[in-house]
Amino acid sequence: MLKRGGTIGILGGGQLGRMMAMSAVQLGYRCIAYAPDGDTVAADVCDDVFTNRWDDTAALAAFAAKCDVVTWEFENVPIATAVAMPGGRIFPHPRALETAQDRLNEKRFVEGLGGKPAAYARVDSPGELMAAVDRLGAPGILKTRRDGYDGKGQWRIGSSRDADALRLPDAPLIYEGFVEFGAEFSVILVRGQDGEIRFWDSTRNVHEDGILSASLWPAGELVDAQVVEARRLAGEVADALKYVGVLTCEFFATHEGPIFNEMAPRVHNSGHWTIEGAATSQFENHIRAVAGLPLGDTATTAAGVEMRNILGGEIEGAHAFLADADSHLHDYGKREVREGRKMGHLTRLTRA
Repeated sequence: MLKRGGTIGILGGGQLGRMMAMSAVQLGYRCIAYAPDGDTVAADVCDDVFTNRWDDTAALAAFAAKCDVVTWEFENVPIATAVAMPGGRIFPHPRALETAQDRLNEKRFVEGLGGKPAAYARVDSPGELMAAVDRLGAPGILKTRRDGYDGKGQWRIGSSRDADALRLPDAPLIYEGFVEFGAEFSVILVRGQDGEIRFWDSTRNVHEDGILSASLWPAGELVDAQVVEARRLAGEVADALKYVGVLTCEFFATHEGPIFNEMAPRVHNSGHWTIEGAATSQFENHIRAVAGLPLGDTATTAAGVEMRNILGGEIEGAHAFLADADSHLHDYGKREVREGRKMGHLTRLTRA
């Protein structure tokens, strides 16, 4: 168990790291961040920040020496960086990154646990893309196997003509068949160092242009009917990885049951509502888990929850939302405003 006053290192410096650090401070810990990628908003609430490159071995060693435990706030942290942290003091284990960073490996891993992802095919050449479209049909989605988020690194394929005309990027790819679904939802869990798992209620997630727009609870009958099966798979994923911390698995709710979409080995945008809407937020429970503390209650404490992302220039007028007494604003403090960039979020609670 990490003692009061201990230091938690966070790989990454975005809003997720910022919110984790705020929870860590509340629990009596210090945080430092390792964040090479500009606009480091976590630095506002961390005692120190390293802005060195991900492959700067001397800086990584200096960072690790200042930390009692280390975690990360986004899944594209290089594997070599995570492995460079002292063994037994980084949570989750880097094996979670290895699994999640390659969409092909991720789907095969989930299939091995009995999960059902969308039909898929590996694509490494134009010929393989045409074969995948012929076999799985169109429409479908072509994705880079690595990196990519919020709709980036994805191309919608409406027909074999689209596939033939597309100039493939120089990167490993995967083609996914189209899934007819009634809703999208997340299963967010926390697993402690002792193997205990707790789940938050699942929200229905609404996306616009590949970016999460809103998370809503109650999620509706279709999602509710499929949560138990989805939780079973998510729990098996966590156990198989010997995971410690918050893990997110995203699903499509379909007439065939829950279809696995992808996993995020970290706190997640669709769980931001837990700050005000649950007994213990995903951020606090992540810190509790990596610090070896008992997990907190994950029960929802409101009759209804609506979380909406604030994108781009919308942040300028966001204070007006506070005229509603049940609304809670989170401004991430980002200096550069860009269209589609997540600048904050708003949570509105419905009281019982």
